[in-house]
Amino acid sequence: MNTHEQRHRGMRPNEQALFSGKQLQHLRDAVYEFCWLLNRGYARHSVIQLVGDHHQLTERQRLVITRAACSNFNRDLRNKTCLRIEQIQGRQLLIDGFNQIISVETAMAGGLLIRCCDGCIRDIAGIHGTYRLVNETRQAIELIGNVLQAFSPASVLWLFDKPVSNSGRLAAMVRDVAKAHDWNWQAELTENPDQVIRHSDKVAITSDSAILDGGVQWLNLGAHLVKNHFHESWLIDFSGALPEQE
Repeated sequence: MNTHEQRHRGMRPNEQALFSGKQLQHLRDAVYEFCWLLNRGYARHSVIQLVGDHHQLTERQRLVITRAACSNFNRDLRNKTCLRIEQIQGRQLLIDGFNQIISVETAMAGGLLIRCCDGCIRDIAGIHGTYRLVNETRQAIELIGNVLQAFSPASVLWLFDKPVSNSGRLAAMVRDVAKAHDWNWQAELTENPDQVIRHSDKVAITSDSAILDGGVQWLNLGAHLVKNHFHESWLIDFSGALPEQE
């Protein structure tokens, strides 16, 4: 990893070529086919190999279509439990820390964002057990905080994966930002944040599909941020790729 990549979570070399022009049309076709097969009960791991091989996609391109695609059933389920941002007033919020911060860092650094078939904004940064703070980290936390606090939640609890490196440093930065702004926040490390969030009655702030499919009430914060704060972000929109319900 070079010095620039350590400082920012932006575009990787060759990504512009992978996600533009004819390649982008291949990806749109691939997402449509991926969703079509999911609607018919095919397993995701089988679909990604079938569709990826058919379109001769690279590993990064396969990651994009995997995160973008879902079935009509899952799209509808997630939409039913999604709250408007005005509805968080007076509610307790539970933030999937790495999930949210990395997407905002990516947007700030000009990296690729995906508007997925369920309307969620996702990135393809990935941390694979290792997280590095970047130049945009504190700014990302403050932006998330300012947006949420404008709607007066009762409390905010950030959860970070304990096994991931630097999770303690990131949680400490969240607490420091909260203290500086006098926000009612907490930040904790846990072995499995997904499990905690899935079984909580607090409003989840995440784009993790496994959590959303558990039926939790959630806020699509990423979509709100893109609409109101990242007008010029590098965004590929797959939200219209789902086949019509048959």
